[in-house]
Amino acid sequence: MQSVTPIHLKTIAEYHQYMELPKPQHPLVTVVRFEDIKRQPQSQFESMITEFYCVALKKNFNGKLKYGQNEFDFDEGVMHFMAPKQLLTIESPPGEPQETTGWLLHFHPDFLWKTTLARKIRQYEFFSYKVTEALHLSEKEETMIGGIMENIGQECRERIDNFSQSIIIAHIELLLAYIERYYQRQFITRRIVNHRILTEVESLLVDYFKDDSLIDKGMPTVQYIADSLNISPNYLSRLLKDLTGQSTRQFIHDKVIEIAKEKLSTTDLSVNEIAYALGFEHPQSFNKLFKSKTNVTPLRFRQSFN
Repeated sequence: MQSVTPIHLKTIAEYHQYMELPKPQHPLVTVVRFEDIKRQPQSQFESMITEFYCVALKKNFNGKLKYGQNEFDFDEGVMHFMAPKQLLTIESPPGEPQETTGWLLHFHPDFLWKTTLARKIRQYEFFSYKVTEALHLSEKEETMIGGIMENIGQECRERIDNFSQSIIIAHIELLLAYIERYYQRQFITRRIVNHRILTEVESLLVDYFKDDSLIDKGMPTVQYIADSLNISPNYLSRLLKDLTGQSTRQFIHDKVIEIAKEKLSTTDLSVNEIAYALGFEHPQSFNKLFKSKTNVTPLRFRQSFN
C-alpha cells in the first residue's frame, strides 16, 4: 500500500459527516449499518485516524486494510477492531463499488468515564496493533453480534436519560465478552493448525537435506517452503515468527546448522564436502553462517569432539 495523508476524525459527528451519514442521535456512541453508507472512496487509497473505538462486523469486503505499518488479513474473517488514535489505511479494489454489509459500532472514550469499562477496555488485546487478522464467526455468532449491536443502536435512538449510559455500557461489555471468547477460540484453533504446519516445515527440511543433489539444487528458499505448503511466504514467516520467534530464513539456517553439527561430529566428510552437501555454492558462506550461529568455526567445532 502506498503512503497517503490520513484524515483525522475527532468526534462521532465528524465521522458521520465524512461518511455522508445523517447526524448521529447520540454524541458519543453510534451504530451504523454498512448498507446505509453511500459514500464511495474518492481514491484507491484512503487513510484515517479516529479519536474513538471501532467494532466492525464487515461482510463482502474485498479491499485490503493496513493498521499502522502492518498489513491486516481480512481474507476470511469478518470482524476487526480499532482503538483511538490508530491509523487505518484502506485500499479499495478498482472497478465496481463494493456492496459491504454488516454493522459498525463507534464509541468515544469520554462515554466510558466513571465506568468500570474505562479501565477494563485496555485489557482487550484485539484493540491493539498486535492483532493482524480478522475474527472468524459462524452464522449463529454473526447473528448474536449483530443483535447486540442492533440493541445498542436502538438505545442510542431513545431519549437520553439517567439510565442511557449504564444500559449502553452493559451492551458494549456483553459484546466485548463474546468477542473475547470468540478470539480465544480462534487463537486456540489456529495454534493447533499452525503447530501442524510447523511440523510439516521441519519434515520438509529434513527430506530436502537428505537429497544427494543439493550441490545442484542449492539451499532451500523461503519461496520453495511456502510453495510446498501451498501458503504465501508472508503468511509462513508470520506463522514461524509467532511460534518460534524466527523468520523463515532464520528457521532454515538453524536447521542447516543442526544437520551440519551432526555431520561434523559423526562423519569423516571434510568441511568443504559438508558445505556442498548442504547446498552451499561456496564453503566460505557455510563457514560464515556456522560461526555466526555457534561462535566457532566448523573445524573448531569438530575438534572439540577429539
